[in-house]
Amino acid sequence: MTHSIPDPETITRAELANGITVLVRENQVSPSVVIGGYLWAGSLSDAPAQAGLANMTAGMLMRGTERRTFGQINEALESAGAQLGFGSGVHTVSFGGKALAEDLDLLLDHLGDCVQQPIFPGDEVERLRGQILTGLQRRAYDTHSMAQLTFAALLYPDHPYGRSVQGYEETVPALTRKDLASVYQGRYSPQGMVISVVGAVQASAVLEQVQAHLGGWQAPDATPDRSIPPAVRLAETRRQVVAVPGKTQSDIIMGWPGLARTDPDYMKAHLTNTVLGVFGMMGRLGDSIREEQGLAYYCSSHLDAGLGQGGWMAIAGVNPANVDQAVESIRQQVRRLRDEAVPKDELANSQSYLTGSLPLRLETNEGVAGALLDMERYGLGFDYLQRYAGLVNAVTIDDLREMARQYLDPDAYALAVAGPGE
Repeated sequence: MTHSIPDPETITRAELANGITVLVRENQVSPSVVIGGYLWAGSLSDAPAQAGLANMTAGMLMRGTERRTFGQINEALESAGAQLGFGSGVHTVSFGGKALAEDLDLLLDHLGDCVQQPIFPGDEVERLRGQILTGLQRRAYDTHSMAQLTFAALLYPDHPYGRSVQGYEETVPALTRKDLASVYQGRYSPQGMVISVVGAVQASAVLEQVQAHLGGWQAPDATPDRSIPPAVRLAETRRQVVAVPGKTQSDIIMGWPGLARTDPDYMKAHLTNTVLGVFGMMGRLGDSIREEQGLAYYCSSHLDAGLGQGGWMAIAGVNPANVDQAVESIRQQVRRLRDEAVPKDELANSQSYLTGSLPLRLETNEGVAGALLDMERYGLGFDYLQRYAGLVNAVTIDDLREMARQYLDPDAYALAVAGPGE
């Protein structure tokens, strides 16, 4: 019988001899299967002058292998109604796929082919470069994207987290096929690779299939970078305004250095963030700035806690005339969190929201696959979902104030504003 929430009894974990970790959860209710996973080949090691290199390398994995052309890969997947894709982040290259359970072998065959035998065809390199550059040109006219880009650079100067994973219009044109092949040879390895499989499958059969398609992969010359960049400090206000011609809205991102997902304070900070800008109509920020004052089209907060120290951000889209007033209102709500105790019922409502939304996130195979990867990536333990409600409900009113005082300073912050020019 399939339990509603994965637990140690329903999750199979195995390590292959070459360093790949396989996570499986059977769900016989759905006829489909989902795979997800990651390799340690992200942009962390990209030189600033080669920003976008890891992203472009990941984008080439499905564009031709020693066994198949780009067209053959797409045709085989599409004919089976299957999906497979890769994407790069700072630390890892992620992958995900979906198919009918009977086509899992097809999916794993193509996954194994793409990660073990990419050939980086020259014509496909140029085609992908053009697509990336088009995306970067579009980014330059998107206020939210430009605010994000600017905020990261302000909060993380001369730091991997401050650079664009996708690269820049001045860096992507210089990336060569040789550069891509070098990144593949130097970073792509089964060591530390994790793959989760969820769906109408048998765990034992999945392990055999993964072993057949990926168990023989060896990359002795590759050295995956699993380091964590240093934390940053912010003792003053950093502000930058970016002009995006032709726009009528300004996007604001205001924030601070946060914490890693593995930090013991994570749940306290997560609940504090929920009160600030998530619960209900986007928390206190949404209630005050959007609903009561009518200053913003949207306003919320986000805690980006990953392998390293992520950012803690307040985000808003406003009329350009309201930028200063919106920023001041965000600062007021931060002061309120620092200075005043959160009412018991407000804390209880936010706790109920977090515990009540967990089952919803696990209703799909995709949601379960993502949860398995998070538990593995951050060392949470496979009983984490059973402990989750207890962790949430253990957070106190004093904890919320402590987190606000430790991480959210209304007088020292990074502020990026992207909107119409003067």
